Amino acid sequence: MSRRPAIPAPAHPTERREPLPWEQPKATGEEAEAEAHLSAIMRHPSYAEADRDVDFLHTDATRGMRLQLDYLKTEQGLASRDIRHCIVIFGSTRLREPETARNELAAAHREAAAHPGDAVREKAVRLAERRMELARYYEVGRELGRLVGEAARRRGDSRLAVMTGGGPGGMEAANRGAFEAGADTVGLNITLPREQYPNPYLTPGLCFQFHYFALRKLHFMKRAAAIVALPGGYGTLDELFGALTLIQTRKTAPIPIVLVGEAYWRNVFNVDFLVDSGSIAEEDRELFWYAESAQQAWDGIRAWHELNGSSLFDGELPED
Repeated sequence: MSRRPAIPAPAHPTERREPLPWEQPKATGEEAEAEAHLSAIMRHPSYAEADRDVDFLHTDATRGMRLQLDYLKTEQGLASRDIRHCIVIFGSTRLREPETARNELAAAHREAAAHPGDAVREKAVRLAERRMELARYYEVGRELGRLVGEAARRRGDSRLAVMTGGGPGGMEAANRGAFEAGADTVGLNITLPREQYPNPYLTPGLCFQFHYFALRKLHFMKRAAAIVALPGGYGTLDELFGALTLIQTRKTAPIPIVLVGEAYWRNVFNVDFLVDSGSIAEEDRELFWYAESAQQAWDGIRAWHELNGSSLFDGELPED
């Protein structure tokens, strides 16, 4: 009868009874300069593991990896919260709360009164008056955020959320309305030479910071069930026309696009002139419409999806 061979005890996963040769540096007794040479070797950036070498990760050669990471972190964060559809709201960072606008206008008038005839202070008054006129759109954005947030909360469905660029002004207003409704609210910040702070009405864990504008734009569009543009400047125009181009070319499936404040937007760009000039087709004028109130914008978005046979809550929206 053969004897069963003895089975050794499993080795410890990290410890050893006898150290390996490379666990100690070369002795200075064997090489007088060994310690200095070893220190120089280990301090050099080439010795750092690639994922811990920040300088290496920011070289031109690793740009592709950074682009992937810029996409992936936000994608995983949104997917982990099961956020599938977003009402994306753009608007000027310079939109003021009405009370703030009133205080700024009063201060501008006091300055002008104290320095009569001063052209700079007179211009400041005109600008403050204009900001006071536009301040009502802060409240429109806030109300729209509330309407979207309440609709999601009533259904107990966190898959629909308000998404903005995460900054102040019109973006803050929309996030604030959803926050006050007790709903999740998303912000996509961007790193800039003059650093910005996210607004305080974003859901912790749903504020993401991008290095690349292109990847930020991708995430705005990926889950967009509608785009609403409050009065804004270059940034708002950039996002708006980018979305219109994607839909015009059918690179992405059509979604409702609402411009809040018809008088403002008709001053910013003349879509009828573009049609009459042959620069765009007649049907391209129908890719967006105007609204004056949050309720009007929200009702229009829901009506568009009903006509389209798509849902803000159930099932999936058309893929791009």
